[in-house]
Amino acid sequence: MKAVSIVILNWNNWRDTVDCLESVFRSDYPFFRVVVVDNGSTDGSVARILSWAEGAGADSPVQGKLRHLVYPPVAKPIRCQVLDRETKDGEREGVPLLIMETGVNLGFAGGNNVALRHLMQREEAGFFWLLNNDTVVAPDALSAMVRRLDESPGAGICGSLLPYFDRPEIIWAQGGGSFNRWLARSGCLGNGLPLGQGLTRDAVESRMQYVAGASLLVTREFVAEVGLMCEDYFLYFEEPDWAFRGRHRFSLVYASQSVVYHKVGMSTVKGADPGNDLDRPEDYIFRNSLKFTRKFFPYSLPIVFVRAAGNRFRAWLGFHLQRTRSRFCG
Repeated sequence: MKAVSIVILNWNNWRDTVDCLESVFRSDYPFFRVVVVDNGSTDGSVARILSWAEGAGADSPVQGKLRHLVYPPVAKPIRCQVLDRETKDGEREGVPLLIMETGVNLGFAGGNNVALRHLMQREEAGFFWLLNNDTVVAPDALSAMVRRLDESPGAGICGSLLPYFDRPEIIWAQGGGSFNRWLARSGCLGNGLPLGQGLTRDAVESRMQYVAGASLLVTREFVAEVGLMCEDYFLYFEEPDWAFRGRHRFSLVYASQSVVYHKVGMSTVKGADPGNDLDRPEDYIFRNSLKFTRKFFPYSLPIVFVRAAGNRFRAWLGFHLQRTRSRFCG
């Protein structure tokens, strides 16, 4: 069995990261280790995660149907090492939890690439599991993805079944999504369907054009041939870009038995300034939809630009009207 390196990106969201780690360290796959990349947090995340690893963390707030995925706590202490960008070559062997500090927010692709560059220099990991920190995973989620890749020659990336964390009976995404080149709009496959009524595996794999980055298992061969994630986007469209760059060489697959519950949007809104209308998620979506279209579907760009600009203007107008009303009412 191939070893797996699990990469979890944290930015000002240590509470969700700790929940994710509690579930990950319950995985039934025997050969894995975890790399948490702290993307320039300013909320003391690294100290909090270290405290959790030493066994001093508080009880998880997760309740209800998913409580068993994080409680009772896994055995502590968990051996851990912290590396910054200057000392990353001093890694000790056999450490199950590695924390890499970037010192600055490098975005989704940039943060994950810090770990991938480091891990590609090592020989033991055959797969890399990019996992959002705002997820909680079933114990067999990783095993199911590894099996799907092992039985699928030519596949480069595998996705999971992703129900909503707060509505675990409803699907957020099955594997990933598709992209409409004329509307510059991506959509999650299976979104909104009841958990027991989702698309079949074959239907997902026939329509899936990219794997959702909330749970993405990629092979070493894919990274070696296609390269790292593109850092031009900072946020959103990194996964479609990666998949499209490798589409002529690698296929995408879906492990329907790999269940990962997703706190949708939490990893992007934590630490945001609600009074700042610059670089909000919709700003990134607007800019990056154009960037992605120009790169892969340049003939669609004029139509996409007119549509995207109209949508962006309506969103901008609505935001400012709402803020103006709140000022007069406040």
